[in-house]
Amino acid sequence: MSLLLEGKRAFVSGGTRGIGAALCEVFAREGADVAFNYHSSDDLAEQVKAKIESYGRKALPFKISVTDRVGMKKVAREIFNEWGGVDILVNNAAVNKADNFATTTDHSWDWVVDTNVNSLFSVTKPFYKLMIRKRKGNILNITSIGAIRALPTSVHYATSKAAMIGFTKCLSREAANFGICVNAIAAGIFDTDLGNTLPDRLLLAHENWVSFQRLGKPAELAEIACFLVSDRNSYMNGEIITVDGGTIT
Repeated sequence: MSLLLEGKRAFVSGGTRGIGAALCEVFAREGADVAFNYHSSDDLAEQVKAKIESYGRKALPFKISVTDRVGMKKVAREIFNEWGGVDILVNNAAVNKADNFATTTDHSWDWVVDTNVNSLFSVTKPFYKLMIRKRKGNILNITSIGAIRALPTSVHYATSKAAMIGFTKCLSREAANFGICVNAIAAGIFDTDLGNTLPDRLLLAHENWVSFQRLGKPAELAEIACFLVSDRNSYMNGEIITVDGGTIT
C-alpha cells in the first residue's frame, strides 16, 4: 500500500511544538515534504527539520509570525519557487491564556484573537490563491471542543476557535468550486504546552468528562489529520471532526 501523502507538499503553521511538531513528523513519515513556521525557538525548529529529513523528505522552516501578512506572502512565494506550491495547508498555530472574562485585559484579548483568528487570513490566503491556480488542495484547521461545548476555558480562546469553525464552513463552499477541500478538527485537551496552560482544576476534572480518562497524545491527532488531508478522503468538505477522547456530555 502506498504512503498516505506520497509526493505531497504541506505547510503546517506552528510546527515546532505539540500538535504542530507531531503533524510535521507524521506527514513526513507518510511521504510529504513539509514546510512550517515557528515563532522563536531555533533549536526546536532544527529538531523538527531533522525529524522530517530522517524520513527522506524535504523540510523548509520559516521563522515568522502567523500574523505577519506581508511575511506570509513571501513564505508562500518562496515555497512556490522551491516546490511549486503546496497541496496541504494546516492552520495549527494558536495561543491561550488562563483568564476569567471579568479580568481579561485588552492586551490578552487582542493577543489571542489576533493570533488565532487574524492568522487564518494571513496564512491561508496566499496558499489558497496558489491552490486555486492548480484547481486542487486540502486545508485543515485545528479548532477546539471549547468552541462547541460550554467548557470552563477562556472566553477569548473559545471565541477565536468558534471563529475558525465559521471560517471552515464558509470557505469550504467557495473552495469546492476549485477542487479544494476545507475541514477542521475540534481537538480536546492534549498533552502539549498549550493544553498544560489550562488551570489545574480543569485538568483534574478532565478525567471525569473524558471516557478514555487521559490527555490526548499529539501523534494521535496527527494520525487522523493525515488521513483527512490525503487523497483517500475525497468526499468530505466543511466538516468539523471531534477528536477529544470521548467527552461525556
